[in-house]
Amino acid sequence: MYFSESIYEHGLTNMDIRNVVIMGSGCAGHTAALYTARANLKPLVIEGHEPGGQLSLTTLVENFPGFPEGIQGPELVENMRKQAERFGADYRMGHVAKADLSKRPFELSFGKEIIQTRTLIIASGASARWLGLRNEQALIGHGVSSCATCDGFFFSGKEIAVIGGGDSAMEEATFLTRFASKVTLIHRREQFRASKIMLDRTRANPKIVFLTDTVVEDVLDVGKKEVTALRLRNLKSGESWDFPASAMFLGIGHIPNAKIFEGQLETDADGYLVTQKNVFTRVPGVFACGDVQDRRYRQAITAAGSGCMAALEVEKFLEDQGH
Repeated sequence: MYFSESIYEHGLTNMDIRNVVIMGSGCAGHTAALYTARANLKPLVIEGHEPGGQLSLTTLVENFPGFPEGIQGPELVENMRKQAERFGADYRMGHVAKADLSKRPFELSFGKEIIQTRTLIIASGASARWLGLRNEQALIGHGVSSCATCDGFFFSGKEIAVIGGGDSAMEEATFLTRFASKVTLIHRREQFRASKIMLDRTRANPKIVFLTDTVVEDVLDVGKKEVTALRLRNLKSGESWDFPASAMFLGIGHIPNAKIFEGQLETDADGYLVTQKNVFTRVPGVFACGDVQDRRYRQAITAAGSGCMAALEVEKFLEDQGH
């Protein structure tokens, strides 16, 4: 999608051209902001639809280095932001509605304003797919999760459920058997979208039980601030019942927040930005980091690492361009 209107059509003249704009304020965006700010590039960070990214929906984070007792997800991302602001990073609430990467400097539509920038770091992340249940959002971080590697440890010895029928669900269910006493994989159909090798591997795991032709109608119990059961319904019989479980993990995928770059940057079949040499897009001066281009690891520490790489590449790019 291209945004071809001239800045002068908006009555905007004598604009300051930014050295770097960072889209997103999760671990990748904050780390990129910290590094570019320390390089005196005066980055502008546009926080996006979900300020703080996936960590803002997480409670205790125990696998981020440097916190032996763990740290709350929102506290971790807030500390990252304060650290970047200390060195001069400029944060603004909102999101980029349109982007034109066909001209230099690049132009970003931000509200009624057109922002010009010499470089762009896309750290807009990926949003987890949710079921849209009445109590789902209230129990995120209290037994409802979209990240097995983040939260599986908290349910050691418990019986838990995984929702989905693709490779993501199979991977989540298999990983969670390291901790759970039993994993029930719930799928709305009898047939699965997962690859044969993944499905066979999951079926062979003695800790995994399959429950097909079944949908989740709600998750309980908000009053106790923890997951105690799932309200299920069999699509063939119409029968509904409460299924005891200590956690519900969503294995139905993520949606990369990269739609505004369709036709301008290369994406894979699911919309994730394709990068070369870790963070390079096909447009010189545009870099991508974090979950918007990482469909494999999706961890806070890997996002932070890629944010660092993008920032260092921006610094080198601007230096090579004489800025």
